Amino acid sequence: MTHSATHLDSAHFDVTIIGAGINGVGLFRELALQGLNVLLIDKGDICTGASAAPSRLIHGGIKYLETGEFRLVAQSTLERNLLLRNAPHLVKPLPTIIPIHSWFGGILPSIKRFCGLKTRLADRGVAITEAGMQIYDYLGRRARVMPRHRLSFGRSVRRDWPHMTPKVIATGRYYDAAITQPERLGFECVEDALRLSLGCAVKTYTRVTSFHEGALTLRDGQTGEIEHVQTDLIVNAGGAWIDRVNAEIGLSTRYIGGTKGSHLVIRHPALLRELNGQMVYFGTPDGRICLAYPFMNHVLVGSTDIPVQDADKAVCTQGEQTYMLAMLQELFPGFRFSDSDVVYRYCGVRPLPASRADDPGEISRDHIIHTDYAGTTPVLSLVGGKWTTFRGLAEESADKVLGLLHRKRVASSRERAIGGGAGYPGQKARNAYVQHLARSHDLPIMRAAQLFERYGTTANRVAAFCAQTPDHPLDTLASYTKNEILYVAKEELVRKAADLLFRRTTIALSGALSRELVEEICAIMTEALGWTEATCTSEIDASWKIAVEQHGVFNAPAQYAAD
Repeated sequence: MTHSATHLDSAHFDVTIIGAGINGVGLFRELALQGLNVLLIDKGDICTGASAAPSRLIHGGIKYLETGEFRLVAQSTLERNLLLRNAPHLVKPLPTIIPIHSWFGGILPSIKRFCGLKTRLADRGVAITEAGMQIYDYLGRRARVMPRHRLSFGRSVRRDWPHMTPKVIATGRYYDAAITQPERLGFECVEDALRLSLGCAVKTYTRVTSFHEGALTLRDGQTGEIEHVQTDLIVNAGGAWIDRVNAEIGLSTRYIGGTKGSHLVIRHPALLRELNGQMVYFGTPDGRICLAYPFMNHVLVGSTDIPVQDADKAVCTQGEQTYMLAMLQELFPGFRFSDSDVVYRYCGVRPLPASRADDPGEISRDHIIHTDYAGTTPVLSLVGGKWTTFRGLAEESADKVLGLLHRKRVASSRERAIGGGAGYPGQKARNAYVQHLARSHDLPIMRAAQLFERYGTTANRVAAFCAQTPDHPLDTLASYTKNEILYVAKEELVRKAADLLFRRTTIALSGALSRELVEEICAIMTEALGWTEATCTSEIDASWKIAVEQHGVFNAPAQYAAD
């Protein structure tokens, strides 16, 4: 794949998608599969915003059962099962534990919530949990790939969870899934689309400056270049910015009422051992839901759910961090948690529909597709949705697009592998695949396994690139090599250092970020992208500012902490 183009080859597109979050990139891939010429633009990078800040779960949403959203749960569990098959390199089964504090708690509040009445549900007893998991298993029966639920009591709970509060009398265990790198899956959707259709194009760091009768004026935020394109239909996939995007093309809407979700990545080896590959999904005394599960050799903790007015100013605050650590402390009084355990934090704004609900948790996570017209040009606004159901939303949205353009569907994405999931070997064949990868490119087995873990079957392409010239590990992070960074910079639509550090790789998320590492990577990117020395310095400063101000990264030497 070539680097992100600074000039479009075509001046006309069947569809222009504004917003390269997961809803936008999923639809981009879906429409490319139908042979349409599609332009995807975003004011930032691919999968920034909320798409880079989820709980990293691919789940059916067991809590949606409490509000009677059975259709959403059925769709979510199906899409979860499909993603486990279509993106096995990034989506993995995740055993999930629900701590239970009583036998019959929550029955009356559950009935009230199911009937649409307002009430706080702070206790979900054995009876409610068992009923919910039975229904969850039934709704998730299509394309099932994981075991059913079970309950544990008494001594087995104490044996498995010695540091958990003794107030927990039982645990429920069911299966969902986790996605290690959602940002990469988003990029792979874009890469798939560009390989499927030569008429498709991507413009990152680009804004719409005007629109009139099918004519869009675009401004590249990096180069300042102005371009004009014609489009037959617009899809607004702007997430929390949907209403703002609609205003830019002449529509006045009030579709979004976003809430902020913040997460922590903590370094806590003792908790990591006790989790033993499982997620703990637990209610809090104030009626919220929190979670903790193993992630990148650390523990991911989340999340908050707070209404927010300006998505551009949303960050994980110290107050939110204190709250999440306190909730974790309450569940695990046998451990100690402090701010010093936090190696990374992040925040995103969920693009939920506008609502008057007092409790943000009561706002539906289902999606809505609004149809408006800017003059004679149809404009579809994709409101809501979540990572788990992005393919289903893309399929539904594509059918609307095809109908409006009087085109027919020619292919289905339901059984189609994504990116490095294509040709992915089964469990028994993986060792043989890694050994072949090592032999083919003269790599140590450990290095081949590392590339396979990161890229799936795309590892063959990455390894071939790395083998073209002598390669060596980075001085500041030995798990990556210079040529691997060159590959990502040259081949994966990267325009800024933050694209590579925060989204194409897990360098920042894994807690490995330091100022020296940013400097070394920017030096390599300067070679790959032809930056000037001034641009390189600017990118170092900008990336480190993001790390410190938005993600709480302070693990660099003291002299850099104030930069």
